[in-house]
Amino acid sequence: MTSAALSFSSEPATEAVVDVVVIGARSVDGSVELVADPAYAAIAEHLDALGVTGGSDQVVRTVDTVGAAKSIAIVGLGRATDAAGLRAAAGSAARQLTGVETLAFAIPTADAAEAAALAEGALLGAYAYTAYRHASLEKTKTPASSIAVHTASVPDDTEQARIVAVADGVNLVRDLVNAPPSDLYPETFVDLAGEAIGELPIEVTVWDENQLAADGFGGILGVGQGSVRPPRLVKLAYSPAAASKHLAIVGKGITFDTGGLSLKPPVPMIGMKSDMAGAANVLAVIIAAARTGVPVRLTGWLCLAENMPSGNAVRPNDVLSIRGGTTVEVVNTDAEGRLVMADGLVAASEEHPDAIVDVATLTGAQVVALGHRYSAVMGEDGLVERVLEASRAVAEPFWPMPIPEELRARLDSGVADIKNATPGDTAAGMMLAAAFLKDFIGSTADGESTIPWAHLDIAGAALNEGKLYSFNGPGATGVSVRTLLALAESFARK
Repeated sequence: MTSAALSFSSEPATEAVVDVVVIGARSVDGSVELVADPAYAAIAEHLDALGVTGGSDQVVRTVDTVGAAKSIAIVGLGRATDAAGLRAAAGSAARQLTGVETLAFAIPTADAAEAAALAEGALLGAYAYTAYRHASLEKTKTPASSIAVHTASVPDDTEQARIVAVADGVNLVRDLVNAPPSDLYPETFVDLAGEAIGELPIEVTVWDENQLAADGFGGILGVGQGSVRPPRLVKLAYSPAAASKHLAIVGKGITFDTGGLSLKPPVPMIGMKSDMAGAANVLAVIIAAARTGVPVRLTGWLCLAENMPSGNAVRPNDVLSIRGGTTVEVVNTDAEGRLVMADGLVAASEEHPDAIVDVATLTGAQVVALGHRYSAVMGEDGLVERVLEASRAVAEPFWPMPIPEELRARLDSGVADIKNATPGDTAAGMMLAAAFLKDFIGSTADGESTIPWAHLDIAGAALNEGKLYSFNGPGATGVSVRTLLALAESFARK
């Protein structure tokens, strides 16, 4: 879906003819402080009576009005009024204020960067997935379709375009991940990707099952062979003339994961439509980069397959040949993501980019280690730090994890070059998966070193099945789009 319409105004919000004007409040030394345009100062006297605490995610709506708006909403800022705090608060307000058409924000911002963060949060919060609510849509209260940010520090046109591109990218991921797997599978994913790209300067190459076999992509073929809906590999190439650096991004695109013959139990299988979030992220990031003209060459690899049990499905102890010839003994068909990613990483390496990043909902062990809001990053130290810098800049929490050298020995196979898992031994499962992927990273063009590589495991944060928070409602979050775009932009600077 397209994000809500966004506008900025340097005019006082009291003149805005809108459904709701949003102001802020925060807790300071045990008392509640209003954070708003001075025109709303009188409301400070009523905060206690309204039950306003200033806590994060609290939204209190009042019929008391100042100016032309129909009503006023007070959103809690928590303890922070920096860019991250403003983004989260605006997102929370836009998410919770449903059933209205127009919102205006009258929360002071120190500079254009804070105004941009507030606007970005508002757009991210104003999202609802309604594609399958035809019978009840009239009863469904949806977020505002128009958002205005009133600030003395209006971002320039370039930054405004970036805000919209980011929000559209995150919402594209949300739409794709939220779609039912009956409708979203490798072939339709390819079609939807083409529609989303439109006339943007992105070259699209697609491998069908016959081309995958001809070119030796045995991991993607093996995972997808149990489904009647065959796999696909998609290459997205964005190559601006001004680019001097090349970043490759590989995304896991398992459109539904039953576990294959190593079948998942019923409850853990629910939500496995989200196992293509990595590929959706890659698509969204490259579209956003092309829309905003990031002067970096980006190549995306979408590794798409449906992991199903059938008479044709890959079996435990089968051996697959990955692109380039490395053989893998499959000992757990539910460790399928790393098999499709291996093909993508080899293909990405063949172009000798300056760096490779992969993004995947790869392991349940990631959720055990870091929970539902932090994602993990592993790999070459320098690139890992760049990912962390990008994540901090956009306030998407990532945490660095090691890939201990001793883990690789656990993946030794008696019949193949490597095996894909260690059934019965769950220790360090997240890092073990990364150790497997590391084997498929190629050399730099001069052959003297390994291409810098970082692995992002977003299994916990990609799908919100718990408490709603900030701009994250139920279902897909679009996590890592903002980090990966910031990372791509960093390659234009150094």
